[in-house]
Amino acid sequence: MACSPVISAAPKPRSPEKIYASTCGYCHGQHVAPVIRGRALPPEAVVQFVRTGPAAMPAFRQTEISDAELKGLAQWINASKADPREHEQ
Repeated sequence: MACSPVISAAPKPRSPEKIYASTCGYCHGQHVAPVIRGRALPPEAVVQFVRTGPAAMPAFRQTEISDAELKGLAQWINASKADPREHEQ
């Protein structure tokens, strides 16, 4: 009896809102790190910051936030409006 190989699909990318809420929002806008929503940050800068972790920010690997998720997150942050519930340091 021959076994057929199991093909697993790549996990569906998480939404930018979900990534922000579970990862970024923990520090940004909660008196820990600068507010980033509503500032029209260039997506390229967001990608660079996430991958390199400037200053006290940790760097996030592709295993933590995929390239596809990061691209969507960077565009979402760029287009986001300020959230009045978030606060500066």
